[in-house]
Amino acid sequence: MPKLKTHKGIAKRIKKTGKGKLKRNKAYHSHLLTKKTGKRKRNLRKSTVLHKTYYKR
Repeated sequence: MPKLKTHKGIAKRIKKTGKGKLKRNKAYHSHLLTKKTGKRKRNLRKSTVLHKTYYKR
């Protein structure tokens, strides 16, 4: 079985942490923000760890 190619779309959006985990930004924070609560918008600013199932990609 050949190696998997890196998915360039996701490679541009993630960074590695010190412990080797992958960090990503959250979606839904670019438009239609008036209907979202302040709490929800604040939480969307924070980054989060990428799920394990995407690591191979």
